Amino acid sequence: MYKILLAARYLVKRRITYFAILAVALCVFIVVVVMTVMTGLVGGFKQKNHSFTGDCVIGTESLVGFAYYEDFDNILEKADFVQGISPVIKNFALVTPAGTDRSYALEIMGVDPVIHSKATDFADTLYYSKDNVSEAFKPVYDTNLPGCILGIDLALERDARGRYSYEATPGRIALSVSCFPLTAKGALAKAGTGLVNTQTFYYSDNSHSGLARVDSRLIYLPFEQAQSLCGMAGPVKRVNAIHIKFKPGVKPPAGRQKAASLWRSFKQQKANEDQAYLLDTVTVQSWKEYRRAFIAAMEKEQTMMTVMFGLVGITTVFIVLVVFYMIISHKSKDIGVLKSIGVSNANIVQLFAGFAFSVGFLGSAIGTFFGWLFLSKINQIESWLFEHFHFQLWDRTIYAIGDIPNQLEFKVLAVIIVSAIAACLAGALIPTWQAVRLRPVETLQVSQL
Repeated sequence: MYKILLAARYLVKRRITYFAILAVALCVFIVVVVMTVMTGLVGGFKQKNHSFTGDCVIGTESLVGFAYYEDFDNILEKADFVQGISPVIKNFALVTPAGTDRSYALEIMGVDPVIHSKATDFADTLYYSKDNVSEAFKPVYDTNLPGCILGIDLALERDARGRYSYEATPGRIALSVSCFPLTAKGALAKAGTGLVNTQTFYYSDNSHSGLARVDSRLIYLPFEQAQSLCGMAGPVKRVNAIHIKFKPGVKPPAGRQKAASLWRSFKQQKANEDQAYLLDTVTVQSWKEYRRAFIAAMEKEQTMMTVMFGLVGITTVFIVLVVFYMIISHKSKDIGVLKSIGVSNANIVQLFAGFAFSVGFLGSAIGTFFGWLFLSKINQIESWLFEHFHFQLWDRTIYAIGDIPNQLEFKVLAVIIVSAIAACLAGALIPTWQAVRLRPVETLQVSQL
């Protein structure tokens, strides 16, 4: 009982303790806010990439693509772990808007919108035909014209608040798309002056994936037309990738292993075919492996931020160390009295450990509360700052960010609180050891009383 009473007395009576609590609260507040925002940004970015690709991608980086995909699609359709599959054409093209002489080098993706929506969340990215995906490539102004779906940043402008100005219907925009068709050997499929396949498509819808690189550089084309433009529609048809969605309950790593096993067996079956060599460049990757070039950069930034604020948190250790050193220096007589009446060193350690825990717990509670309060208002605060001072954390005309993430995650919060309490206990370690080493005969000398 005396340990609790003494710890509480030191906590209340010693004003310097308030500075330690305030330091812990400030560190916890900063880390809670920064880590919540950063974790939300990284988590949202990962989810958008997952939605864009599906659970697994079997594909090649080669523009030539690979053959016999239809046979492998039949195998996947019979697999008990697969829910949806979508063969995809991926290539680069020169795109020229009608009435201009300026061409743009963009990426094209040939998909069947209905099939692709079963393997990914493609339907959710559409605006005009979200509820009727089968009509996505049919311009409302003339359904007989071949349509194309533009990344939203190619079709619409974004204002300073990150909002797009949608029209009631897509504007009548004609785009001339030119590709260099390749043979299975990688050579140009056409000779002479007609090296390029060109076809005109009409803007029918836009896609908002939330990925800046996708929304500003990608055009979706009907699967068969894209296959023909890229020279992959010959007697042996080719694609660049197959996107797969697993059934509920199948984890991506386990599903990827099963898909890889099926691919290895399929590759052996096709070993004697004429274009079997194209299968050597094909890889089976989970969605995270497939998009690792983009995800890794975000994860690295998150790690660097964690390390930086971890170093800031170390200052808490030294603040607590100084506070405890001063308290123990002024309370050496109390310690001497306790030891003289038979209190063990272990109980002395428990006394100051309890004091350190109280400092860490109170500081964490205060910092967490104000962190939660600030996060709950962070978007309103940013809106007010933008309205009065034109200040934004991220320029929405440049970055594909909507509201600032402000949802606290229990795991992140628990790690922060435990780390703060551990830092306080670590800071109290040396002063507590000093208290344990004090000898009553020295601290209670008459000349020092």
